[in-house]
Amino acid sequence: MLRALLYILPLALTIYAFIDCLNTPEEETKHLPKVVWVIIILLFWIVGPIVWFFAGKVRRAASARGRAGGWVAPDDNPEFLKSLKRDGPADDSARDSAPGSAPGSAPKDDDAVLDELEADLRRSDEEPKKRESGEDTES
Repeated sequence: MLRALLYILPLALTIYAFIDCLNTPEEETKHLPKVVWVIIILLFWIVGPIVWFFAGKVRRAASARGRAGGWVAPDDNPEFLKSLKRDGPADDSARDSAPGSAPGSAPKDDDAVLDELEADLRRSDEEPKKRESGEDTES
């Protein structure tokens, strides 16, 4: 088992370094072109990956990576929050209006909305019963 680890660990390190080198943009490689780094990693399969990790790639701090143009969650993005305030409705009447009503129309009272929903529910429950009894729903 221990002998297998002597081959598996350097092989895994080489594969990881190889994939990392291929995924690294050309601008982020240091000292040598990317193609040369790939050759070094594959030819010197124990030393090559170690040299790649320490000297081949520009490393940044984890906090700098998120701020360098990476994706930021909307609630952490000040530009997005400003756009919500800027593009929001002028008054709260549009937000308070009932679902399905036209924007800018007067808000409906809650009882009226509930009455409409109950009527729609009753109609949808009665349609299958009418079909079963043989009544024509279209006439």
